Amino acid sequence: MRNREFGSLRAAAAGLALLAALLPGVGKAADFTGKTIEFVVPFATAGGSDVWARFFAPFLAEHLPGKPTVVVRNVPGGGSITGTNQFVQRAKPDGLWILGTSGSTHMPYLLDDPRVRYELKDLIPVVVSPTGGVVYVNPSLGAKSAQDIGKLRGKKMKYGSQGPTSLDLVPVLAFEILGLDVDPVFGLQRGPARLAYERGESLIDYQTSSAYIRNVVPLIKAGKAVPLFSWGVLNDKGEFARDPTFPDLPHFAEAYEMAYGKKPSGTAYEAFKGLVVAGYAAQKPIFLPKGTPKDIVDTYAQTLERIVKMPAFKEKAGDELGDYEQAVGPAAQQALKVALTIDPAAKEWVKDWLTRRFEVKFEKK
Repeated sequence: MRNREFGSLRAAAAGLALLAALLPGVGKAADFTGKTIEFVVPFATAGGSDVWARFFAPFLAEHLPGKPTVVVRNVPGGGSITGTNQFVQRAKPDGLWILGTSGSTHMPYLLDDPRVRYELKDLIPVVVSPTGGVVYVNPSLGAKSAQDIGKLRGKKMKYGSQGPTSLDLVPVLAFEILGLDVDPVFGLQRGPARLAYERGESLIDYQTSSAYIRNVVPLIKAGKAVPLFSWGVLNDKGEFARDPTFPDLPHFAEAYEMAYGKKPSGTAYEAFKGLVVAGYAAQKPIFLPKGTPKDIVDTYAQTLERIVKMPAFKEKAGDELGDYEQAVGPAAQQALKVALTIDPAAKEWVKDWLTRRFEVKFEKK
């Protein structure tokens, strides 16, 4: 009898162990005690992605099992292509390497930039931060709001840009649709581009929400910048709505109508809408390398799920990153899938426009 009971207990224990292995969140969590996690950011310091990464880093250090040290390492170059290529080539799938990208990393991937050596669909997103962005100008141009955009036509303006196939494609295309005479100066990431604006080397600029809140709002308060519009967000009808972080600012389509008395339309505008979704709906993911074991992926996802629900995170995120819903785990994967899908016709139009306007050459696929 005892043997049968003991055998039954062993069978039950084995069944529970198997069930624990199959159920998400029940398996043993990865332990990072005494470890250092390298958080690679393929951008220079002071830009939106750097601000975002340094916001997340201390939360990860505090709440991942074992309280590891999390070191943010900036690897700028090529509009984020250089650092992302290096990460894919060198990062080990041991949980000690994570990558924080941006829409500027996704755009050249979507547009078949020949410098891209990374396959984003092979990487594992554990959290995705949507974001927005705001365009602002120097007060010397005479514009006080979006209604004055028409006054900017014919005025030559420099704009610091990472590159023609980076996320800066969105503002450059917006300036084109608005009929503004803006000359992009390529090779400047968003942080250095803002500094160029502050030095008076450019008269128009744009920053993603986190960098705008931290670095541009003080310029506005000091009378050194005038906000014109945000990109806005697309609702479930495919129409633009105001960015929840900047509800007092008109979105791009509103700004166009305020300036010209009609709604924007045409092929360029349809391409612009697609790029806004691609560049901002899942703008800033944290990736683990391809091949990272499930227990490590689950540990990151579960930790981040707890983090984004914490009152301290929500309060600080609203002030520094903007009022956006963070997507974690499967939701992050779905958000990135949407962001990396672009209408083929819009994609081909954009590539043709970039070739005509900036002599950008694309690989044939």
